[in-house]
Amino acid sequence: MKKIAFVLSGCGYQDGAEITESVSCMIALSELGTDVQFFAPNSDFESVDHLSGDKNGSRNIQSESARITRGKIEDLTSLEPDNFDALIFPGGFGAALNLCDWAKKGSNCKVNPDVVRIIRGFNSQSKPIGACCISPVLLAKVLGDQEITLTIGKDPETAQEIQKTGAVHEYCPVDDYITDRANKIVTTPAYMYDDAEPHKVFQGIQGLVKELVEMA
Repeated sequence: MKKIAFVLSGCGYQDGAEITESVSCMIALSELGTDVQFFAPNSDFESVDHLSGDKNGSRNIQSESARITRGKIEDLTSLEPDNFDALIFPGGFGAALNLCDWAKKGSNCKVNPDVVRIIRGFNSQSKPIGACCISPVLLAKVLGDQEITLTIGKDPETAQEIQKTGAVHEYCPVDDYITDRANKIVTTPAYMYDDAEPHKVFQGIQGLVKELVEMA
């Protein structure tokens, strides 16, 4: 049974992990019989009211992520790449706000030190990493100097920022995925297409997960 480390950034597409993407990853991983363990940073962030768009006070990333995982989640600091076969990040704006500050600084961003440690750890052991939606920017920032190939769909501004890191961006439709076999990285656009239909988001993620697990 393959062991998968699953990193969340909160709960809700405006300030955390995108729920449809997270659940799609969970279902696809379950279908393949994997052993999944969930992680998130035990730190606070400025939450957003998803109805009004207004600021909604400070919340804890790990506690919010636990809403998606039915309470089963550990502190990101305890994630050790040695103990897993693959790593996956769903999307949602939290990946660009809570796991790094790409949302504010683009390619000049800083990434959470534990996220850096974890990505480098999996990559150095040639263990596959999957990333959905905006979360590939984490891989671009940490591994861009290796000229990794990834996708966030077709958004030209984000693609241009990604290429500043040294990473190579490829166009991809919502229901497909891009594989960098040399670096064992699999990415899919998901809700980088704002008007995407949920079943097409799932199709892209399902393909990513199957590829990820086969490479593990």
